[in-house]
Amino acid sequence: MPVETVIELVTDAVQVALLISAPMLLTALIVGILISLFQSVTQIQEMTLTFIPKILATFLALILTLPWMIQTLMDYFNRLFFAIPAILR
Repeated sequence: MPVETVIELVTDAVQVALLISAPMLLTALIVGILISLFQSVTQIQEMTLTFIPKILATFLALILTLPWMIQTLMDYFNRLFFAIPAILR
């Protein structure tokens, strides 16, 4: 198997992984920034205040984007599966 093929496969896998994880990570980032701003404005320095909203927002983002994530993974694996004959040459 040529090195270029391996690099292409790894690059595609990393891109799909980043694409799938982006909605949850961005949601946690935005909620974390908003909670930090709220804590700065109100001077409430409670550590547990950051965890519950982030967990709930991330879970909500997961529920809302799960069909898209599954479809993206299925498309990737279909491309990979049908490319097997070309890869093995």
